[in-house]
Formats: sequence, structure tokens, C-alpha cells
Amino acid sequence: MAIGIINYGMGNLASIQNAFESLGADTFLVKTPEMLSSAERIILPGVGAFAAAMKHLQEEQWIPAIEHAVQTQQRPLLGICLGMQILLSSGEEGGPCTGLDFIPGEVKHLSLEDQSLRLPHMGWNEVDYTSESPLFKDIPDQSDFYFVHSYAVSPTNDEDVIARTQYGDDFVVAIRRKNVFGVQFHPEKSSIPGRKLLQNFLEYQPC
Repeated sequence: MAIGIINYGMGNLASIQNAFESLGADTFLVKTPEMLSSAERIILPGVGAFAAAMKHLQEEQWIPAIEHAVQTQQRPLLGICLGMQILLSSGEEGGPCTGLDFIPGEVKHLSLEDQSLRLPHMGWNEVDYTSESPLFKDIPDQSDFYFVHSYAVSPTNDEDVIARTQYGDDFVVAIRRKNVFGVQFHPEKSSIPGRKLLQNFLEYQPC
């Protein structure tokens, strides 16, 4: 099975690729939109600002290729950190900007009432599941995952939410709609639970 990791200039690709290869997965970096058709599973990474990520995708003609792979070919896609955020309809980081709109909703800056907490939210946090998902199969509820972010997703529909966490406030950290998945945390840096989540994504079979 070929795991394509989209290389659009906004992600920490090596750690994700190494994590999948440690599971025995066949991975490759998708360097052009044309290469995406060879991927049986797609990873959309991301580090940086929402608007900058979407600018890269638009200027390099990634969006039609991603839409075709996900919507027409029904390839499973996992967005990680910023890669999850741009799956939504819009974001405000770097200025108001339209996202990929695979999952209705918006991305907003974390607003923390507890002034003792700092942003970015960086470190380990327990994750609470809100519904069953193949991503979290055989991973105990309230397992710890590793986060680095200052913005959080706010999906329009509760049925798209599969996990939340608490850092001052309660917010969404994992989403799913059909074959599209997203996690705010970094599974590639999240020890045993993260490794299992990536394995679950490899084993996921669309209905």
C-alpha cells in the first residue's frame, strides 16, 4: 500500500515518513499534484499559518488533485496539525481565508481564560473520545498525545467530531467525515498511542 505524504512546503515530513516506515508502510513524498493519483492513502501535514498553507496549495495547483483523490477516488486522507485545520471551510490565521471545505466549520485562535496557561499549547494532553472511530481502535480513552498549536477547529456539525481535549478551555482535536480524518496533535510524536493511531489509519477500509 502506497502512502503519499503531500510535500507542499508547509510540513515536517521526515518525522511523519519515518513513523509510517517504522510500521512497515511503503511511503513516498508527493512532490507534484500529478503524483497524488499513485497514493492509496494520503497524509496532509502542516506547520505554519492557515492562509500561507492555502496560498501554497492554490498557487501550485494542489486543490483540484486533492479534491479528485478524496472525493472521486475516495482515497482515505489524514490531516495532521495545520493539515487538519485546512480541511475546514475557513480560518483566520494570517488573515481570513477559505479552506478546503471537506468538513464544514472554521478555525479560530484559542481563547484561554486562565492567564497562567501559555500559547502555543505545547506538550502532552489527554484526549477524550466523543464517538467511535477507526482511528482510535484499541487506544484507551484519555490517552496522551503531543500538541503544538495556537488555533483550534470548530466544526459546524457535532457528528464530524470524534475527540476533544482540555487546555484551559474544551476544544476539538480530532474530526472525521467519511474518508477524511484530521487530528490536531502529532501522532508521529505521540509514542505508543500515536503509533497505534497511524497503524489504524493504514488498516482503515472505506465502506
